[in-house]
Amino acid sequence: MSNINEEKIPFWRDSRIIKIIIQVLIISVIIVGLIIFSNNLINNFRQLGLTFGFGFIFDPDLNSRFNLGDSPIPYQPTDPYYRAILVGLLNSLRVMITGIILAFFLGVIVGLGRLSDNWLVQKIATIYVEIIRNTPLLLQLFFWYFAVFLKFPKINDPLIVFNTIFLSNQGVYLPFPLSNLQTLLAILALFLGGIMAFLIWRKQTKVIIQQGTTGKAYNISLISILILSILIIFFGLYWQFPNYDTQLQQIQNGLNLSPEFATLLTGLTIYTAAFIAEVVRSGIQSVSKGQWEAAKALGLNSGLAMRLVIFPQALRVMIPPLTSEFLNLAKNSSLAVAIGYNDIYAVSNTISNQTGKSIEMLLIVMATYLIFNLIISSGMNQLNHLVQLKEK
Repeated sequence: MSNINEEKIPFWRDSRIIKIIIQVLIISVIIVGLIIFSNNLINNFRQLGLTFGFGFIFDPDLNSRFNLGDSPIPYQPTDPYYRAILVGLLNSLRVMITGIILAFFLGVIVGLGRLSDNWLVQKIATIYVEIIRNTPLLLQLFFWYFAVFLKFPKINDPLIVFNTIFLSNQGVYLPFPLSNLQTLLAILALFLGGIMAFLIWRKQTKVIIQQGTTGKAYNISLISILILSILIIFFGLYWQFPNYDTQLQQIQNGLNLSPEFATLLTGLTIYTAAFIAEVVRSGIQSVSKGQWEAAKALGLNSGLAMRLVIFPQALRVMIPPLTSEFLNLAKNSSLAVAIGYNDIYAVSNTISNQTGKSIEMLLIVMATYLIFNLIISSGMNQLNHLVQLKEK
């Protein structure tokens, strides 16, 4: 048996080696570019007599020297800069988290409304989506701020809704649970009820799929948990209601949402929900009509068909664009500076003007939004992985 000597391929014709060389060249160009940028930055700092560093943030001798209207933690103008940055960070977080949750639920409702058989509901949802999507977010924020929240009555004559909600030009005052043992136990009971409801729902889903029954016994259990949860929310939580103090001429107790926070949260929620509604609508419509017919053939009503057959398949299409909308909401929250809300960008801008540390504060803001978005993206990617079909 003769040995066949194959001719060795020259490295300049080997595709594997060429790919490695190209990658090395690209990385080298990036490193050289970063080195050049860093050298220029250092030289410019030297020419201006400036120094680069983040030590000023924690320097106790450097006070922030400015007030912050929205502060979820104790803060004084005599505090170091890191304290002000922490306040801005928390303000950004509460807008992002609350906005994502509210925008998702509102978007799902509007998206389902666009597919409704009811002509009025469908038209209202369509008009909402078309108007909100085709007007700039900044313009909408100005509308909510100057035409709505600042036009509420003065604090000495607030608008009272259901005798529990106070609306004034100094903010919205809502009932809020008081932090005590009763509230803690009620929250724990709600959490355990949520776990039980989830387990019962999963068991019901398996029974419906495997046995073809409607699982009425499970429905009764879920309804019972829902009723119990409502009773806990109304009577278990130790609610603190706002009230107007005539001597101090201000509203006491309850949860106060400043006009700036309420404006930003409302604007981001309504704006993002319009895009989420289209994601939900297109995701549901991407499921073939044969799936609806198959669900009806199994005896499932419209609600069960949507929950067990249509929506799980639509999620596989919806999650990637939903991720983009959540990321957009997080980045759009930086428009808070236009209405005076003290988020991380606004606070960093003020510190930059006071200290001249514009590069350092810019890097902090960039890193903050990058970390926020990476966390959101990572969580949504995990969810996307869970709902995808598993190939055997």
